Amino acid sequence: MGKKLRQQRRGKGSNVYSKLPGTFDISVDFPNSSKVTTAEVVSLFNHTGHTAPLMEIIYEDFSKGYMIAPEGIKIGDKISINKQSGYSLGSVVHLSEIPEGIPIYNIESIPGDGGKLVRSAGAAAYISGRIGEKVNVKMPSKSNVPMSSDCRAQLGVVAGGGKKDAPIVTAGKAHYMNHTLNRLWPRNRGVKMNPVDHPFGGKQHHKGKSSMTSRNAPPGRKVGHIAARRVGRKKK
Repeated sequence: MGKKLRQQRRGKGSNVYSKLPGTFDISVDFPNSSKVTTAEVVSLFNHTGHTAPLMEIIYEDFSKGYMIAPEGIKIGDKISINKQSGYSLGSVVHLSEIPEGIPIYNIESIPGDGGKLVRSAGAAAYISGRIGEKVNVKMPSKSNVPMSSDCRAQLGVVAGGGKKDAPIVTAGKAHYMNHTLNRLWPRNRGVKMNPVDHPFGGKQHHKGKSSMTSRNAPPGRKVGHIAARRVGRKKK
């Protein structure tokens, strides 16, 4: 009897294919209410599930929360939420109130969702223009995304820049970096596998069959270009 296929082992959820406990147990979304308040940074720390450092803050009503720390923030600094003027580093501000050219991060994709975009270490976006009720935001990928002016963002650049510049050096470090975020690593090519492990497997060193796969294909065959409209090079 052969061993189970990789997709069967992943579906079972063994220790090899499960995330570490406590990886995503901290919410870094800012309050979804429109109440104007301030908060003080009481600590800065690293967390397993985030590439950027986090900051622990205490609001005016002595409740506690967590946010992604910007570059240059320090313990004791004050940040404002939903304030109309007097912004400080890390403050939560509506896009309609932010001047063009100011770096922002942790941007809401829908007003009130608490921040979903531009959250990785060293990332920052910029407002490039305004058209009516829409604000054009230039993402780290250089693409311009029109967003509602009611969406909010934090001011500054996400701390931890240069994290990816340091060499990984050992395979063990790469293993733990990926295992923390529940990513499968290393990833072997299908043509390097045996026929029992992958549809493209075998000793021919090439796929040997079309890589286009039906949307309704069974899990063991659902690899390659799934429900692709077209493949190959485009004719000029």
